[in-house]
Amino acid sequence: MARSLKKGPFIDGHLSKKVDTAVSTDDRKIIKTWSRRSTVMPKMIGLTFAVHNGNKFIPVYVTDNMVGHKLGEFAPTRTFRGHAGKSDAKAKGK
Repeated sequence: MARSLKKGPFIDGHLSKKVDTAVSTDDRKIIKTWSRRSTVMPKMIGLTFAVHNGNKFIPVYVTDNMVGHKLGEFAPTRTFRGHAGKSDAKAKGK
């Protein structure tokens, strides 16, 4: 379910402060955050965030196509190792 338009997009306060200082000082250092729930805003374009995925921090460079999405969408939490191979199918058949 989408967030109400009346409320507007959500961004954590501490992350917003970090973005504002980075934009005002034209600082391009990586901004480390655990806030996967924050919405990408237009003022974040061109910044790099280190988004925590539960294990480590994944670098995410924000482009204009990402505006409106959540930061967590760009740092996957699960590793897909593929479906069962032929060796498993042969072992089950014997």
